[in-house]
Amino acid sequence: MVFSQVLVEWYAANKRILPWRETVNPYYIWVSEVILQQTRVAQGIDYYLCFIRAFPTVFDLAAADIDRVLKVWQGLGYYTRARNMHVTAKEIVERHNGSFPRTYKELIKLKGVGDYTASAVAAFAFGEAVAAVDGNVYRIFARIFGVDTPIDTQKGKQELKAIADNMLDKEHPGVYNQAIMDFGGTVCMPRKPNCLSCPVMEICSAFRNRKVEQYPVKSKKIKQTERFFTYIIPQKGGQTYITKRVKNDIWKSLYEFPLIETDRQMEVDEIVETEEWQTLFEGKRVDVLYYSVPKKYMLSHQRIFVRFVVARISEESQLLKENFSAIELSKVHDYSTSRLIENFLAAEPVEKYFKKDD
Repeated sequence: MVFSQVLVEWYAANKRILPWRETVNPYYIWVSEVILQQTRVAQGIDYYLCFIRAFPTVFDLAAADIDRVLKVWQGLGYYTRARNMHVTAKEIVERHNGSFPRTYKELIKLKGVGDYTASAVAAFAFGEAVAAVDGNVYRIFARIFGVDTPIDTQKGKQELKAIADNMLDKEHPGVYNQAIMDFGGTVCMPRKPNCLSCPVMEICSAFRNRKVEQYPVKSKKIKQTERFFTYIIPQKGGQTYITKRVKNDIWKSLYEFPLIETDRQMEVDEIVETEEWQTLFEGKRVDVLYYSVPKKYMLSHQRIFVRFVVARISEESQLLKENFSAIELSKVHDYSTSRLIENFLAAEPVEKYFKKDD
């Protein structure tokens, strides 16, 4: 049995109809691949269509303000992807006159373009015989060949990449790469794979040895960091205050309310005694109008415990004037914010604390 032939035949009968498969435009393919790096296909479709409408060409994306790009991206998470796309678009326009390089070797030179994305664009847009290797592919071949080398090691990745290159259908690289992505997304899934509907079940080492759930092997468990955030929402009439995150941390370049981060979960009466609170308001009168119950927000490597505090002020502190922008609360949605803030504002009726006649 030729693996690639069986997989391509399976794909012909089972492929998903997706908008980015209806084009060989490298820009559209690139956008779709970046979106799908950390996003389920079902969720990614609407974001892809929205992004393409907002920035129909690489020239539009390159010319856009980064805040606009992040706003369109809002809700997808992993915002580094959007920032890198913006940088890459500028490079393609400035160095390549808006035309995507046509080979893997040239695509991989673009800032922010990794091995998988370069391979995918080269194969799908230009028909180059390169294997697009991501987590799906690592998992599939680790199971089929019973590869015990951990995939989170350089040795494991090199071993599985060599297998993927060897298994590639060099005559139909685009179709084959799409096929293996669909196979990993609908049959050979990370959890509860549909082994009984697998077209290559008879050659799968993991299935024969009843070890499907044990593959791929990983050498270490990801350690999650716990962080404790208290967002302060200053209220002065109908206005509040926001600022852009600039440090190399989660949610870089997104907007947020004043933030106090502590090494443990604090109650509100403790928060108001902190040096950060005193610095923020400079000893001026502050009335706490509302505070939320702490909630846990999960990221890939972090657990964020967060609460929000609405605090009425009668006078701006110097720090608020210099480091934050005063805006109407209703205008917060015009700015790119984290999903955490977006979800909070959608669920909690904080608007009732903002009265313009105060």
